[in-house]
Amino acid sequence: MGRAFLNRKEKRMQLRTRIATMLTLLAVTVVTAAAASASASAASTVVGHLYVNDNTAGTNTIAAFDRHADGTLTPLPGSPFTVGGAGTGTGIGSQGALQITSNGKYLLAVDAGSNQISVLRINDDGELNPVGGGPVSSGGVKPVSIAVHGSLVYVANAGDGGSNYTGFTLNPGGHLRPIAGSTVALPAGSSPGDVLFNSDGTRLIGAEVGPSVIDSFVIGANGLLTAAPGSPFAAQGPGPFGSEYRPTDPTQLFVSNAHGGPGNGTISAFSDGSDGTLTSIGTSPFPDFQTAPCWVEISHDGQFLFTVNTASNSIARYAIAGDGSLSLLGSTSLGSANVGAEDARLGPNGGTLWVVDTGARAVSAFAVNGGNLTQLPSSPTPLPAGSAPFGIVVT
Repeated sequence: MGRAFLNRKEKRMQLRTRIATMLTLLAVTVVTAAAASASASAASTVVGHLYVNDNTAGTNTIAAFDRHADGTLTPLPGSPFTVGGAGTGTGIGSQGALQITSNGKYLLAVDAGSNQISVLRINDDGELNPVGGGPVSSGGVKPVSIAVHGSLVYVANAGDGGSNYTGFTLNPGGHLRPIAGSTVALPAGSSPGDVLFNSDGTRLIGAEVGPSVIDSFVIGANGLLTAAPGSPFAAQGPGPFGSEYRPTDPTQLFVSNAHGGPGNGTISAFSDGSDGTLTSIGTSPFPDFQTAPCWVEISHDGQFLFTVNTASNSIARYAIAGDGSLSLLGSTSLGSANVGAEDARLGPNGGTLWVVDTGARAVSAFAVNGGNLTQLPSSPTPLPAGSAPFGIVVT
């Protein structure tokens, strides 16, 4: 009897052990599945969209992506979308070749190969449809940059024989109409690299890369430009290129100086007066010890500035003081060599910096933590074959 009792007891203990083991394995499986499901959900959650002007020869296109919570990009159905005008099929150095309206309804793209501007309606799912009646003439030759503030639009045309700034109005239906008398002619060889409104829409500047000057204007109620006293202003280094107003202060302007030679890149800081006069801030220009700083982006809180050093394959990082002075924090490598990085844009929440790698036909992504950048594991994302991309918008 004693031995039989012990055998039954041992069997019960063995059964309990097996059940406990099975329950443990089941719990691990459930937790693992839940984690995988959560990870997949995070990856699949669409938090916005990303668009790049492909500048394709013949019919120009825009590459469009769903932007996921984990930073990955997946092409939208139908991408790339045709815009109606033509690209050049070759790289064009400029900032702002693709812009979005403040209400998020329309994308405006330069068609540098056909001297036109295209307007595309952004659908709820992020897909694009050209607005009827377009594209329209850019008012010059080889449009390279667009500035948008409310219903007012200005375009920088960079081609000799038609280099200028030309103004348009954009109506609620997405149709562009040229503003009579708005064109400001530029000399041959000006090569404007950027045209830009400040945040309150009272002033506009343009960077002329060729003669190394900065055009500054005050904007009238009729949308016409009045040149500031002394404009154009001499840049503080050769090849002024990318520019950005501080989001938190519409009187502070920052301009990259790209053509100073190896290791001699700088960023200028200016105070933009009520009459458009540009005055140097502090000890400007501020060195970044890199080569060819071209594109400029500033954090939404106005605390940090990032500039893409195309020839150094890096992004320089600065802290911005209250008076607009810059302190260099360091530089972050773009990873693979010779990606030909160009335009850059922060996402809406400021947590990711996206960079167009023109030479590599790709988009790189960096997590932003204050003034620090860390490339995301999913970066870079390929762009369509045959593209010569420039200009980026992130929603």
